[in-house]
Amino acid sequence: MADGGADRRGADVVCRAVGRVVGGRAEVADDHWGGESAVIRLDAEQFGPEALFGLTDFSHLEVVYHFDRVAPEKIESGARRPRGNPDWPLVGIFAQRGKNRPNRLGVSRCRVVRVDGLDVHVTGLDAVDGTPVLDIKPYMAEFGPRGETVQPEWSTELMRDYYAGEPGPGRGLDG
Repeated sequence: MADGGADRRGADVVCRAVGRVVGGRAEVADDHWGGESAVIRLDAEQFGPEALFGLTDFSHLEVVYHFDRVAPEKIESGARRPRGNPDWPLVGIFAQRGKNRPNRLGVSRCRVVRVDGLDVHVTGLDAVDGTPVLDIKPYMAEFGPRGETVQPEWSTELMRDYYAGEPGPGRGLDG
C-alpha cells in the first residue's frame, strides 16, 4: 500500500460518544422536527466548557449521532421504497437518508440557541432524548454545496413536513 500500512478495508471503526441528546422528543417520528428543542450535553469526563468556546458565534451546527434505537435486524443494505411508500421509486440505502442505515449514523443541521457550561441548547435537531452524539461541528456556508443542487421529486415530497411544526405543550425544553 502507498502509505506502508496494513490493508484497512473492512476494519471496524470504534467511536466514543462525545455527549448525548437531552430532552426534546422521547420517541422517533418521521416529521415535524422544526419546533423541537433539545440539549446536546457533552460528556464531562472527556470535555470541559472550553471545548465549546466560540460555538455561539455560529448560527447552526452539524451533528453526527448514532441511531441507537434501530435494531440490528432492521438494518437495510439494498434498495427500498422510502417510508414504504408504493408511489415512490425503489432506491438504494445510500440514495436516501433513512435511519436503518448500515452504520446507523445520522447527520443533522440544527440551530444553536445558547451554550451553558457543557450544554448546547438547539432547535430543529432530529434526534431523540438519550441519543448518543458522536461529533458536533459548526456549520460553515463554505462547506455547503457548491453550485446548483438537484434532487428527485419524491425526496422533496418526503421532506415537505419534516421540519414543519412549532413546539407545543409538553414538547421541547420548557414543556
